[in-house]
Amino acid sequence: MAMMMEDDSRTLRTKVRTFVERDSVRNAILALIIFNAVTLGLSTSDTVMAEAGPVLRSLDRFILLLFVLELALKLFAYGWRFFLSAWNVFDFAVVGIGLLPSGTGMSALRGLRVIRALRLLSAIPQMRAVVQALLDALPGMGAVIVMISIVFYVFGVMASLMYGDAFPQWFGTLGRSLYSLFQIMTLESWSMGIVRPVMEVFPTAWAFFVPFIVITAFSVLNLFIGLLVNTMQSAVEDDAEAEFEKLRELVRTETDVIDENVRTLTEEVRRLRAELSDPRGGGDGR
Repeated sequence: MAMMMEDDSRTLRTKVRTFVERDSVRNAILALIIFNAVTLGLSTSDTVMAEAGPVLRSLDRFILLLFVLELALKLFAYGWRFFLSAWNVFDFAVVGIGLLPSGTGMSALRGLRVIRALRLLSAIPQMRAVVQALLDALPGMGAVIVMISIVFYVFGVMASLMYGDAFPQWFGTLGRSLYSLFQIMTLESWSMGIVRPVMEVFPTAWAFFVPFIVITAFSVLNLFIGLLVNTMQSAVEDDAEAEFEKLRELVRTETDVIDENVRTLTEEVRRLRAELSDPRGGGDGR
């Protein structure tokens, strides 16, 4: 009886796993995520909430219930192996945030329910590939971050020493200098907002700021872009190689089957030839 119940449980797990892995179910979850993202955006409008607030709140609770049901089915279908996938853990955490209580002390955390829209990253394979490429690029980006940090520190100390007394609001301390240099690196109001006023007092200040912009905004940031492009290209090549390996394995398997059939047919032909050439097989039957 126990063995029969265990077999029934395995059969049910297999059916549930087949159900949650259907393309139609995945597409329905994807559409639900997009719809939920739209409703969460509408809930930020006072006008919309005044007109349809109860409806939006009911929809949000219903959608959250469907997400919980989906995760429950996956947990039942995969068991403890569910947590071996980082994307499953990500979905579990995102949906879990939506289950936080709605008390006053947790109102800020409840605002994090919009993170449910990030489930698009796990629902769309192409987005998963982009995120994986970003994660794969992190080791290389670490070296670039260390390098740009050194550059910022050196230029920050220099700016504080050279321009701190005349422009304390921008370069009075090392922290202000780093923040001002970061603004300059982003090219946000760097000329009229900071550099030109500094040049009115220090005409040769361009010799300090122009090399900084060239090193950071044009060189170092392009390294980030190059790393990301290279990593994504490597990921695409790896996927193509994996697909090619699967195709090659399929061709090899089919070739082995054909070779086996050819050998069988050859043996049959040889046997028939041997029977036909055997003199005992002919004669008058005496």
